[in-house]
Amino acid sequence: MDLPDFGIPARLAHRMSMAEQHEYLRTRLVRRRTLVTAGAVAGGLLAGGCATPGTKGRAGPSAPASVSGAVHGSVVAPFGRHLAFGADPKTQLRVSWQVPLAVRKPFVRVGLKPDALDRRVDAEIRDLHTPALTGVRPAFEQYYVHAALDGLRPGTTYYYGVGHDGFDPAAAPHRATVATFRTAPASPESFTFTAFGDQGVSQAASANDDVILRQDPAFHLHAGDICYADVSGQGRTTDGYDPGYWDLFLKQNEPVARTVPWMVTTGNHDMEAWYSPDGYGGQLARWALPENGFDPKTSPGVYAFTYGNVGFVALDANDVSYEIPANLGYSDGRQTTWLDGELTRLRADANVDFVVVFFHHCAYSTSTHASDGGVRETWLSLFAKHQVDLVINGHNHVYERTDAIRDGEVGRTVPVGGSTDPTRDGIVYVTAGGGGKDLYGFPTGVQESYEGHVTRRDSVETFAWTKAREQKAETVAWSRVRYRGFSLLTVEARAGGSPRLTVSALAQNGERIDHFEVRRGA
Repeated sequence: MDLPDFGIPARLAHRMSMAEQHEYLRTRLVRRRTLVTAGAVAGGLLAGGCATPGTKGRAGPSAPASVSGAVHGSVVAPFGRHLAFGADPKTQLRVSWQVPLAVRKPFVRVGLKPDALDRRVDAEIRDLHTPALTGVRPAFEQYYVHAALDGLRPGTTYYYGVGHDGFDPAAAPHRATVATFRTAPASPESFTFTAFGDQGVSQAASANDDVILRQDPAFHLHAGDICYADVSGQGRTTDGYDPGYWDLFLKQNEPVARTVPWMVTTGNHDMEAWYSPDGYGGQLARWALPENGFDPKTSPGVYAFTYGNVGFVALDANDVSYEIPANLGYSDGRQTTWLDGELTRLRADANVDFVVVFFHHCAYSTSTHASDGGVRETWLSLFAKHQVDLVINGHNHVYERTDAIRDGEVGRTVPVGGSTDPTRDGIVYVTAGGGGKDLYGFPTGVQESYEGHVTRRDSVETFAWTKAREQKAETVAWSRVRYRGFSLLTVEARAGGSPRLTVSALAQNGERIDHFEVRRGA
């Protein structure tokens, strides 16, 4: 439920784009900073302290992690480390973390042995200010730190530690904070990656992190709706919003994200209207991702990278969504033009066997949000033109997998354990929205159907969103696998003489609920 309006009348905010809301507020809000109190220091802010995530929903009120230059760096501990690849995963990695107060001269130490972190790389601090909401919360300061590691060796395990003046990870008191990462191999080798969307902060979200670690993936794809600091997800300043939940989220995910690159894209709950005209100022502060999209300075969730024999393309579906139109058309078609060019480039690369595209809103789903007509109308023809091999979405908090879809119809039935060839059959779309947020269901009377519990149903009554924000009813035959528990996707990409993608879905207890194979020209 949206909170009451704080600055824009609700009847006006409903009709305004995010850019218009931002300009309206810019002329009205006065930037105010809140100093951290002695009580907050004693309560653990200097150690990156936030309440432990609760079992569901909110873990507690936010507290201003603000600036005080009088505190010595030795008592300020980094937290919330998370990695991401640069545009070339063989040689580039980005290390990001958070500090509860402003620090001096942040850096990363990196080396080939944990006791030989010989290379020191300077980092930058991105200060993110959230204005006060009168009667709800004070102004809020957050400090995100990023370092770019370039010129790395392919296929190599590195040790690294993060620090600043007064906190050196190479010094004895802090050596336990040293972690590792591994660059992509110089030539294609088989590897595994994992994926989900819609995570949030909860015991279920943390449990899914544990499942990820057991898969030992080369990296993880996050298909948007990352933290849910914005609980309403409408991209408006009237949304309920607490930036302190980003602190909780990054602490929750640090055990996995400090070693597994976390490749995120943007969902509707990631449009945070307080920071920039398109709502992505928060994303730009918190994440360091490949800067090769159509405009990395405004759209951080749009980029591409190649790992092994697979090309990956991250898209921002807020740009084309009919259901939630706050950012509809914000790129003026530039994202779609870039997508066409990027898919062309990947298909021309002799080392790329498969192309995987991931974004938030569903092209094909029968769950609560159903399918987004804007996604279908804008991008599906390009996916077909370039024979994309797998599409991964979130948004609906379930696991649902289609048959191979060609021209909007079933091109080939792909049962549990089946296989498909995108050059002949069409594309399989996977909704992997069981990352940890409260779960959804399926239309009334439609049963779950998954590995070990297959139920037959020839058609499902569902709908797709139109540009007029209406729900257009449709009867579909492509919904093949449906599971409403917490889950994630794990994909093994095999290189060599018979390349294939072996796609599996795992429930939170580790049991497999779906699997199928993608082979080209089989």
